Amino acid sequence: MRSDAREAAFRIVFADLFGGGKEKQFRAAVYKQAKLKEDEAAFAERIVNAVLAHKEELSSEIADRVTRFADYRIYPADKAAMLVALAEIRYLDDVPPVVSVSEATAIARKYSTEKSADFVNGVLGGFINQ
Repeated sequence: MRSDAREAAFRIVFADLFGGGKEKQFRAAVYKQAKLKEDEAAFAERIVNAVLAHKEELSSEIADRVTRFADYRIYPADKAAMLVALAEIRYLDDVPPVVSVSEATAIARKYSTEKSADFVNGVLGGFINQ
């Protein structure tokens, strides 16, 4: 399922926020642990590559939308979920933006704080409603 692939991509992007996640062995281990099929792992890899190739640009876009506080105050799990979704919105044409937002909201709900799902949904909603 693409949801599992997104969650694997999220884990890799999250690790990258702390200096890891770029190694092929690490990525392969994440995909194996998530029991992704070959096409699902390829989809996750497309997301991860898009995030890593455009991380500064995507982070800047997110920071511009979050005006209430500085970028460094965004929970890392929330930021990783938003980076995954925004990379899909900007660089993966085969994914409807509303699906990207919905999936990121679900990831934030699972991995972050109680209020994170609403926060992530609100920030990403601004990108698709512009």
